[in-house]
Amino acid sequence: MSPTETLADPLDVMGRLLAPAGKQDPYPLYEEMRAHGPVVDVGGVHVFVTGHAECARALRDPHLLSTDAAVQDVKLPGWREHSSWYWLTKNMLFSNDPDHERHRRFFSSAFSARSVAAWQPMVERRAEDAVSNVAALGAGGETVDLVPEFTFRMATGVIGELLGIPDKDHAGLRGIVGDITLALEPIGDLAQLVPGDGAMDRLAGYFHDLVVRRRAAPGPDLTSAFVKARDAEGELTEEELVANLMLLLVAAAEAPQDLLSNMVRLALEHPVERARLCGDPHSAAGFVDETLRFDPAVQALNRVAARDMDFFGVKVAAGVPLTLLIAAGNRDPRRFTDPGAFDPSRPDNQPLTFSGGAHYCLGAALARMSAETAVPRLLNRLPAMALVGPPTFRDQIVQRGHDRLLVTAG
Repeated sequence: MSPTETLADPLDVMGRLLAPAGKQDPYPLYEEMRAHGPVVDVGGVHVFVTGHAECARALRDPHLLSTDAAVQDVKLPGWREHSSWYWLTKNMLFSNDPDHERHRRFFSSAFSARSVAAWQPMVERRAEDAVSNVAALGAGGETVDLVPEFTFRMATGVIGELLGIPDKDHAGLRGIVGDITLALEPIGDLAQLVPGDGAMDRLAGYFHDLVVRRRAAPGPDLTSAFVKARDAEGELTEEELVANLMLLLVAAAEAPQDLLSNMVRLALEHPVERARLCGDPHSAAGFVDETLRFDPAVQALNRVAARDMDFFGVKVAAGVPLTLLIAAGNRDPRRFTDPGAFDPSRPDNQPLTFSGGAHYCLGAALARMSAETAVPRLLNRLPAMALVGPPTFRDQIVQRGHDRLLVTAG
């Protein structure tokens, strides 16, 4: 920036980021915010974090709280009348210790490295199903929307099978999951929660019924195992069990779907990297890491200071919210050389996308495996695949992803 240029007001930057155009391409706006520094104090009432090291510290600091019920009482009075946030505050993601540790302890062993490795054949089978679906739909040069036909099909197929959700129910979950993620967006009017309320009520009813069925007739799925453990140990309430099952579905359907979509798009936009991904199976891990860094599904996370604190030289009072701009941290030039370039061979790549510390994503290894398995298989099966028109994104910024991704299969 030249000496004659003035910095854009941080609140103006956020206003533009929340507008439809900003959500389609937020990265220039992150750079406008970064021009204020890695930690941006807005009048002592809000803090925006753009730096990689600063976001990483915030994700691990026990004195920076997730948005649990007590935090939400201050941030969003009236939220208790809305079932979307009622159910969110019953799960591990939107809780703090001791509840968070209790929830995570209950579910974490199911996602151990040994468990994930054992799921590889199932993931490969689901990938083959999703790829074959695109190939059939695209035969004869027909245009295919990869979001419902490949990425959601793959992500929901994997988590649905693990949770014991019948295949016939998978397609109907897409709209429900999408409406629930709307509740995570910054809102100015509680009425904006209404679509999420209805979706959450439907999903809660679905999982209540599934729990009842698995209690009566257990199967080899995780839901049956969780029900058995809950009934034996009493560590979770029935509501907490249902809330966390909903979280596992939504988190493992939406974010992995967006990872898959972004991987395919970036491969089609970068032919050299596409060729490397298709020709060298060992390159898939680096491609996934760089996709997570360069265009993450999770663009921002919120924290609230539990006490007065000094955060990298900025005085933050108890109760002040911090918005961690994860996608900006992933392009911090102090951490990454040429951060605006897509480079899957980038060394020591450590994106912030799966969070960190106590809230590190339980399903990260599964999401990586699914992406490393499905995307190269799709591109190798359909080598002439090409994008149809520019990609478009949902009108969301916290959980940002494609609303459509149109391709011809060749």
